[in-house]
Amino acid sequence: MDNPHKSQSAPIENGRLNRKQIRIVIGVLSALLVVSGLLFYFILTSLSGRSPGIEAPLEAIKQYRYSSVEASNGMKLHVLTTKPAFITLEVVNNNVTLTDKVGINGGFFYNDALLSMSVVNSHAVNGEMNGFGSGGQNVKYARGTLVWDGESDGLSVQVVSKASEVKVKDHTRFWAQGGISMSLGNEAGWVQQTKVENAPFPDELRLRSGAVYDDKGTLYLVVSETSGTLEMFRSAIIEKISDSKLVDGIFLDGDGSSQLLSKEKSLSGDDRIVVQMLRIMK
Repeated sequence: MDNPHKSQSAPIENGRLNRKQIRIVIGVLSALLVVSGLLFYFILTSLSGRSPGIEAPLEAIKQYRYSSVEASNGMKLHVLTTKPAFITLEVVNNNVTLTDKVGINGGFFYNDALLSMSVVNSHAVNGEMNGFGSGGQNVKYARGTLVWDGESDGLSVQVVSKASEVKVKDHTRFWAQGGISMSLGNEAGWVQQTKVENAPFPDELRLRSGAVYDDKGTLYLVVSETSGTLEMFRSAIIEKISDSKLVDGIFLDGDGSSQLLSKEKSLSGDDRIVVQMLRIMK
């Protein structure tokens, strides 16, 4: 006689799983779902915390604040406020307003050659460090150069000719943008220093650009909408930029090269192409 309980102990009969096997399958599937959910969560959080990246569109850049002010001398300034750690120096060979990148124009240039220092992590941005126009030096003159030291997260203005003269704690983590010394805090000597550095057209009414920082380490990228002399631009900055104490800064290339792009504002100068810009990356 057949055992009536035999079919209950068989692992599979007629292609069906018994209750124990069903529970095992359900447990394995549930575990797989939990693991998949955790992987998805970690991937999502990793992507959301990542820097927007070098090809990030304008809309992805968040680490700045745009503002505009008008000084008592009539100079209207447009300002991008950020931290220096979010800045890079980048060759664009375009009008800043056409780059889809947040920032302002950089230093002086001639055709496609940079005449102002533009160095990131000991690399000139426009060619070999010692090559003419690469950005590895301030051509002809020792000039005011805005330097961010990544090790100390500090800004300074250093009057240098070559990148090798820049003083930072870590030469693999810094940037150096050449211009003309603004000498904030040196009211008696700032004009003479601009003459020593051969600032172009200081007394003509021209569009102006600059970069200054305060005692909290905040960086202000400034472009004028109205034309003025170096003195007018500098006075407007002192009057209107930062609720904290301004420490120092540099004048950048000006007039038709004075350009700015953000989500809120676009200033194209005279529509010319510039070689390099200070770009906000995050």
